[in-house]
Amino acid sequence: MKKALTIAGSDSSGGAGIQADIKTFSALGFYCSTVITILTAQNTETVSDIFITPSKFFRNQLSFTINDIKPDIIKIGVLYDNSIIDVVHDSLFQSKIPIVLDPVLFSGTGIKLLKDSAYDNFKKKNNSNFFNNHS
Repeated sequence: MKKALTIAGSDSSGGAGIQADIKTFSALGFYCSTVITILTAQNTETVSDIFITPSKFFRNQLSFTINDIKPDIIKIGVLYDNSIIDVVHDSLFQSKIPIVLDPVLFSGTGIKLLKDSAYDNFKKKNNSNFFNNHS
């Protein structure tokens, strides 16, 4: 069975993020592993709170998952802040695994899911052809 890894936020309402990625990959016949960037408290109307996965824990999630599951493809969604962007870049820069970048800047209800202070870093990492070389 092909294996996919999704790096994204968790949508407590189940309509997007990790939850939607698992459903999609499963429907396509992939085993799906996950690395969570943020947890959201949300419903169909708004996002009321966001918890950022601490960078050390996030790095451990990513490292342990990739080293054991060895995904055939990686999908990246919400990155949210500089610490997450830097860990993803540093961890995957040398990777030969195909990466699909599906950046999420806002929730479906209009809440910002990429901090203003992280936007330039995201663009810089993307312009370094890191994401472009993998997609």
